[in-house]
Amino acid sequence: MTTREKPDTIHAFQDDALGDHDATAVADLIRWGEVSAAEVTSAAIARARKVEPFIQGIVFEAFEQAAEAQARSANGFFQGVPTFIKDNMDVTGMPTRHGSAAVPPEAAKATGAFAEQMLAQGYVCLGKSALPEFGFNASTEHAGAPPSRNPWNLAYSTGASSGGSAALVAAGVVPLAHANDGGGSIRIPAACCGLVGLKPSRGRLVDNEAAKALPINIVCDGVVTRSVRDTARFYAEAEKHFRNRKLPELGLVEGASSRPMTIGLVLDSINGHPTDPATRETVEYTARLLESTGHRIVPMDVPIASTFPDDFARYWGMLAFGVKANGRKLMHPGFDKSRVDGLTHGLDRMFRKQFYKLPATLWRLHRSAQEYAAAVEGYDAILTPVLGHTTPELGYLNPEQDFDQLFERLTRYVSFTPLANTTGAPAIALPMGQTHNNLPIAVHLMGRHGDERTLLELAYALEEARPWPSLAHSITASVSPPPIAAVD
Repeated sequence: MTTREKPDTIHAFQDDALGDHDATAVADLIRWGEVSAAEVTSAAIARARKVEPFIQGIVFEAFEQAAEAQARSANGFFQGVPTFIKDNMDVTGMPTRHGSAAVPPEAAKATGAFAEQMLAQGYVCLGKSALPEFGFNASTEHAGAPPSRNPWNLAYSTGASSGGSAALVAAGVVPLAHANDGGGSIRIPAACCGLVGLKPSRGRLVDNEAAKALPINIVCDGVVTRSVRDTARFYAEAEKHFRNRKLPELGLVEGASSRPMTIGLVLDSINGHPTDPATRETVEYTARLLESTGHRIVPMDVPIASTFPDDFARYWGMLAFGVKANGRKLMHPGFDKSRVDGLTHGLDRMFRKQFYKLPATLWRLHRSAQEYAAAVEGYDAILTPVLGHTTPELGYLNPEQDFDQLFERLTRYVSFTPLANTTGAPAIALPMGQTHNNLPIAVHLMGRHGDERTLLELAYALEEARPWPSLAHSITASVSPPPIAAVD
């Protein structure tokens, strides 16, 4: 952290039980008896108290219950490792408010299905992390409440909707935290905060309760981490709790593959808005880096029909309509629809004007999985940007601005990630560049359904070839990634 009263950048890394270790290293230290789970938990709580006034990533603290949670933690690989659960997932004894003033702060009576799968790995839950209302926005900003701030530069967004989790992991409070993704909400905050964010294949993990009710299940749970091995280990351990026999077994992916791969390259989205120069340079740099390690890069068209952006926007609006109409049943009997924010109101109004188009929209979105599978046949992965442009300043995506302006901004920004949600394909965000003002820039790799292994192998290769910066170390900013030698 800088010495000024209001620092531009902040982190909590220090010489304590957590150090600058990832979750795998912390778990090993606890298992070997070099640190205790109690010491690690105390360090995480101290770190949270140090940076939370700046980053605003926590909406419910369970610090006083930490010792009890630690005693109850499962005997899994990550036993004793502290984490946070996003505030749209029930955990017994903690309120679930979905980022909205419309939902009363009543403690949950049971833990959600995915939270059970995650906590079975041994994590100690220290509370709930922030999200924008119902996860609809791409920035963790709220009506009449402080936003979550990016620890790399506090004037900027953390992304969303898992923005609170991403801020806490990037700032060093915990090494790993829960995230979920219905249109990019694991990958977007990972991109903004310089983390690894893997959206798994549909069906890879236990479905959460909200996902089960959707006509097309676009929602997947997962985590944001600071290392590829933490992400790989999380999925290997999750598979021990639940294994979907319809998907190839994933197991533990431990490093890069030596096999050459064919990787499609997409630089601009289907919505007609060109990618900004800094993001484009980062993706092109990553393509050259992959070529230098023996892979074949092939420029390709966006692997989906031109109707997709409008169809996904209509589905997005349908979700807002459903929340307003059924919030008392879906979330809490005391749900007050008059208190939802401007974005939710606007999406609801937009859908009501177009609801007659829903049957055709659902048919096309269902078909997108087959169209995508056909388009990527012959490719091992697809390389794209995560976002249409670099991370915006706070306020740019504030939910209370004019809806038409906000919607236009969102569709320009969130232009690559939704495809993986409707098709069910796995996709990963990786930090591969940095702006002049210390903000990470990420790339996006999409795979074939059920093939997270290939994405993790490529992620390991990129992490080894160009280790990404961390707030634990000195920050070296550059407008674009460093060049690499041409390959003969």
